[in-house]
Amino acid sequence: MSEEFTSLSDTLKNLKGFKEDLKKKTKRFLAIVILIALFSSFCGFFAGALAGSYYYSEIKDALLKLNIHIPEHQNEQEEHRFSPSYVPQTSQEQAVIKAVEKVSPAVVSIIITKDVPIIEEYYTNPFEEFFGEDFGFRIPHYRQKGTEKKEVGGGSGFIISEDGMVLTNKHVVLDEDAEYTVFTNDGKKYPAKVLAKDPVQDLAILKIVSKEKKKFPVVVLGDSSDLKIGQSVIAIGNALGEFRNTVSVGVISGLGRSITAGGGGFVETIEDVIQTDAAINKGNSGGPLVDLKGEVIGVNTATVLGAQNISFAIPINRAKRDINQFKREGKITYAFLGIYYTLIDSELQRKYNLPVDYGAWVGRRSDGKPTDEAVFPGSAADKAGIERDDIILEFGGERVTQANSLTKIISKYNPGDEVEIKLMRGKETKTVKVVLGEREK
Repeated sequence: MSEEFTSLSDTLKNLKGFKEDLKKKTKRFLAIVILIALFSSFCGFFAGALAGSYYYSEIKDALLKLNIHIPEHQNEQEEHRFSPSYVPQTSQEQAVIKAVEKVSPAVVSIIITKDVPIIEEYYTNPFEEFFGEDFGFRIPHYRQKGTEKKEVGGGSGFIISEDGMVLTNKHVVLDEDAEYTVFTNDGKKYPAKVLAKDPVQDLAILKIVSKEKKKFPVVVLGDSSDLKIGQSVIAIGNALGEFRNTVSVGVISGLGRSITAGGGGFVETIEDVIQTDAAINKGNSGGPLVDLKGEVIGVNTATVLGAQNISFAIPINRAKRDINQFKREGKITYAFLGIYYTLIDSELQRKYNLPVDYGAWVGRRSDGKPTDEAVFPGSAADKAGIERDDIILEFGGERVTQANSLTKIISKYNPGDEVEIKLMRGKETKTVKVVLGEREK
C-alpha cells in the first residue's frame, strides 16, 4: 500500500512538471507566431508603399503629359485655401509665370521730362484810364513766367548688357531736348543718355548713367528667324506710362507685315514686323516681346488704333544687328543706294504693260505715277548710271519681290560694299556694279 501511494505521488509530480513545460512551450510558440505576424505586416506595408509610390509617380507623369492635374493630397482644396504659394494649373501657365519671372528684372520704364514754359494769365481794362478800374470789361492776356521740368511722356525698354545698355524704340527717345530717366524693376531710378538711333528702324540704344559699380540684370536675346503663327508670346512694359511691368499674353497672329507707324511728328515705314494679339498699350513701346522660354524675340513698337488687339513688334534678329554694329563701330549705319521706287506687282504690270511682274520700278510711286525725283544726286545709284523707269530685277543675286523688298535686301549690306545689280531698261537687260553709300539719319 505504501509503495502504491509513492508511485501515485511520483506520477502526479511528473504530470505537474509536464504541464509547466507545456505552458512554457506554448508561450514561446505564441511569441514566435506574433513576431512572424508583425514582421510579415511590416514587410507587406513597406513593399506596398514602395509599389504605390512608384506606380503613382508613373501614372502622374503620364497624366501630366496630357495636361491632367492630379492632386497631391485629397484635401488639396483646403490646403490651397491656407497655402501662401500659388500652384499653376497647367504647364503653359507655369511656363508663362517662369518666363515673366526671368525677364521682368531686366525690363525698365523710361520717363521723359522736359523744361516747359509756365504760362501766366492776367487781365487788363482798356477803359480804366478814362472811367476807372471798375468800369467796362477785362481783356485776358498770357505771358511766360519761367519754365518748369515736367513729365511729358514715357515708354519701356530692356537691359541688354550688364553695364546698363538699354534697347528701346527710337520714337520713345526722339526729342533731342528732353531728359530721360530709367526706372528699374527694383524701384531705383537712374539718368540715361541716348547712345544711338537706328536711321531705318524704330530702334534706339540708351545707357544707364550710374555711379554705382554694379551689374544690371539682362535679358536673353532669342532667335526670331523661325517664329510660327499661333506661337504663344508675352508682352511686358510700362503700360500707359503709369503701370510698370504690365504683362499681357497672346499669340503671334501674323508674320512679315509692313506698317507705317507714326505719332508726335514721327512717321516711319517698318517692314517685316511681327503681328501679335498680345495687348501693347501706349507706354509699352520699346518693351520686350517674349516667348515661353523667357527669351526676347521682338521689340514692341506699335498698335492699330480702333482695332481689337492688333499690335506689332520688330524681330529681335534685326535689333541684334544694331547692337552688334554699335558695339563694334560706336554707331548704327545702313547702306544707301539712293533711289525712289515702288515694287511691281501683277496689277501694276497690267496697268502699265510692263515686261515683268516683279522688281523695283525706279522713280515711281505705289500707284505707278512718277515721283518728283528718281535718283539722289551723287548717290551710289547716280554714280552707277541708274535712271528713272529702270526696273531693278536682282540685287546681289537676290530677286526683288513684294515679299523680298529692295530695302530688306539692302539692309543686309554695309556702307562701302560693292554689289552687282541686274536691271531692265526698256526691253534690254543689263548688269551694273554699285559701291553702296551710307544712309544719313
